[in-house]
Amino acid sequence: MSNSKAAYPFQIKSYENYQKQYKQSIQNPNEFWADVAQNFNWIKPWDTVLQQDFETARTTWFQGAQLNITINAIDRHLSTQANAPAIIWEPNNPTDQFKTLSYKQLYDQVCTMGHVLKRKGIAKGDRVCIYMPMVPELTIAVLACARIGAVHNVVFGGFSAQSITDRVNDAQCKMVITTDGAHRGPKYIPMKETVDEALENCPSVQTVICMKHTETAVNMQTKRDVWWHQEMEEAKHLGPLDPEPMEAEDPLFILYTSGSTGKPKGVVHTCGGYMVWATYTFVNVFQYQPGQIHFCTADIGWITGNSYIIYGPLCAGGTSLMFEGVPTYPEPDRFWQICEKHKVNIFYTAPTAIRSLMSCGINYTQGHNLSHLKVLGTVGEPINEEAWEWYNTNIGHNELPIVDTWWQTENGGIMISNLAGITPQKATFATLPLPGILPQLVNDKGEVITETEASGNLVIAQAWPGIIRSTWGNHQRCIDTYFSTYPGKFFTGDGCLRNAQGEYRITGRVDDVLNVSGHRIGTAELEDAIDTHPAVIESAIVGYPHDIKGQGIYAYVTLAPHAIPSEAIKQEIIHAVSEIIGPIAKPDKIQFASALPKTRSGKIMRRILRKIAEGELQSLGDTSTLLDPSVVQDIINHREI
Repeated sequence: MSNSKAAYPFQIKSYENYQKQYKQSIQNPNEFWADVAQNFNWIKPWDTVLQQDFETARTTWFQGAQLNITINAIDRHLSTQANAPAIIWEPNNPTDQFKTLSYKQLYDQVCTMGHVLKRKGIAKGDRVCIYMPMVPELTIAVLACARIGAVHNVVFGGFSAQSITDRVNDAQCKMVITTDGAHRGPKYIPMKETVDEALENCPSVQTVICMKHTETAVNMQTKRDVWWHQEMEEAKHLGPLDPEPMEAEDPLFILYTSGSTGKPKGVVHTCGGYMVWATYTFVNVFQYQPGQIHFCTADIGWITGNSYIIYGPLCAGGTSLMFEGVPTYPEPDRFWQICEKHKVNIFYTAPTAIRSLMSCGINYTQGHNLSHLKVLGTVGEPINEEAWEWYNTNIGHNELPIVDTWWQTENGGIMISNLAGITPQKATFATLPLPGILPQLVNDKGEVITETEASGNLVIAQAWPGIIRSTWGNHQRCIDTYFSTYPGKFFTGDGCLRNAQGEYRITGRVDDVLNVSGHRIGTAELEDAIDTHPAVIESAIVGYPHDIKGQGIYAYVTLAPHAIPSEAIKQEIIHAVSEIIGPIAKPDKIQFASALPKTRSGKIMRRILRKIAEGELQSLGDTSTLLDPSVVQDIINHREI
């Protein structure tokens, strides 16, 4: 699958071809995925393709096979495109020099970093936490872990020290890789300082590798902390590093995602199936062609960055552009300036970014040569029609396909989406499932809704190669969260509408997880953070429509009798949430309430609070069964607008 014209034998070429592949993938998944998987390099072939077990969540793919994903992401491209760009890095400040890493340069750096990890005692199966800004070294660190068989755990650079502590301790990481600091737009973000605070309570960590990025003075702890550049210099003479043979079902990485209970879940993805799924979906959804430049604006701290900045593009022998900054710095035309400068062909971003740019006016979209763009995409949340039309008109000039991709951390790669220029697109609809994906709608009783035109809870009835394998350290939680609600099916947690054409439209979470700017944030962990304030008795979090973020965070807070509601307490609550979870989780609105609406059994009626936050005051439903119905009117009277 190197960059030759017949690069991707499994690429879908027409709508008829899609229908044929889809039918085969559902009727005979073993044969279908064996055909796809033979396009990858395996150290040892598989004994069985698929063994599906949704009851115990022990599904396996390519059992018995051995591989190393970095052979497919780097090594196999060296004979044909050693000098071709693998990674293009665009810095936060446009006046700084961008960097390009060829496949050969990436190979050399990954081998050297792999040697560094091994010299520091990291072995196959050890967990390594990576807390870095969007710099090329982040990709190098990820691939170096994969090369030696260590399990990488990338933590988003906007998370707090407490969030790092929780993740490091849950995964029992032996090492943390970070930078002195980061620049994000006009802001400076301390990274090493945050790691130092986090590791005060992380006894498993033996080594911290710190990369100089901002040249900020940081404390280096003797024996524990070492400099990236010094370690790389000392190891570079060691030369090539043989990749560790990995079983197909060995863990590749852990990525933490918010759940409806307070503690984030460590989603486990394994080597073989994930590689096949990330690459297959990348090539087909974006209709990637050899030599194209793919610009995904996500952070590698999220699954989108893992699958569509690193593994999907590199396993396809593509060129992946990674960007350190934000879309509005120094001006709100930064994305378009980057697309023009690097002649970007595929642009993949979040609806929240599009809405943010919409609010800045169309002037910033003009005056840039975007003629190289071939495909636009959205990810992270359903895109609203107004944002879709703006994107289509001002960036695509009504000529480019827009792939509206639906998937989740637990899925490993895109599940439902139109394929660029191949299958029909429809504003606000993710449209059709990819080959291998068998979606169903079920009602609250768990009965499959057979009518084509319907709405219900979205489940997946058949395993796909990128399916979650476990939640780290607590497999029962994986079963309970994804496989027990509707036995025999994977529950996505999303509501969904299906139209007469069989196209799917995601309507949002049905559990207590908010989707804020494409980031999933559990209401329980937010409430836990707010409740740490000494004046707070209890809190309830709901989402409400937000023009930019999609969903905003609305906090209802009850204070202790001695506490007087004030702006100062609001700011203290916001600070507490920022410290415990991170700035992305700050409540947009905080309403102090004398009491919260509860049933007689003490359950907070979030349904009513959600309606009030949304301004849907005429459809609150029956409140007479509440312990104290008068509470509802009091909350309405003091609603934050």
